[in-house]
Amino acid sequence: MRKPIIAGNWKMYKTHLEAEDLVKALKEKKLPAGVEVVLCPPFTALATVAQALAGTEIGLGAQDLFWEEEGAYTGEVSPLMLKALGCAYVIIGHSERRQYFGETDETVNKKVKAALRHGLKPIICVGESLAQREAGETDQFVAGQVEKALAGLAPEEIPQVVIAYEPIWAIGTGRSSSGVDANQVIGLLRRTIAREISEDLAQEVRIQYGGSVKPENIKEFMTLPEIDGALVGGASLKADSFYGIIA
Repeated sequence: MRKPIIAGNWKMYKTHLEAEDLVKALKEKKLPAGVEVVLCPPFTALATVAQALAGTEIGLGAQDLFWEEEGAYTGEVSPLMLKALGCAYVIIGHSERRQYFGETDETVNKKVKAALRHGLKPIICVGESLAQREAGETDQFVAGQVEKALAGLAPEEIPQVVIAYEPIWAIGTGRSSSGVDANQVIGLLRRTIAREISEDLAQEVRIQYGGSVKPENIKEFMTLPEIDGALVGGASLKADSFYGIIA
């Protein structure tokens, strides 16, 4: 039985003090059992959020990493640095990283391997554009992203991976995929893992949906068999709306 995982991607929002206030507001609410919750604040707020989360069941994640442990890579953050701050998860390959910062399937794979080497669980983002969806290319494209992201991983590493299916046309647009469509694509991704690696491991991997997830539509996704949670953007920036999704 796969445990649902709800992760909040705060993107480039929240100073460290604003982040602390949000965590305090979340801690006042009783989180339901049986759901894993992860917060992914900006790098500048990681230390503050880690301290604020101490003693809770809420996990800490980063929004990106570099694949080297250290070196002359100005502006980058290594897996060792994230681990030392208490991170358990790291988002890799978000469509905004791919669009604005030149992330490729190859660099995603290098980052996934680096994360796993240092005990960080990668949340690997995949998803198609509106043009690709309308051209009927969704299945081939996202399956290819998953294959390339997982290339070269050892079988025992696969259950540590979380995949987030985030159709690009649904991110921050207010327009979400239907539950049925998301379930169909996520089922395809699971079959891709089964074909490339093994059926048993494919059944262990948690696959989230992401893209304009709100308290009003989360139930539509979570009642479907292939969907194991959500990667939440804007709705994770307010305690009430994020808690509504978790609950």
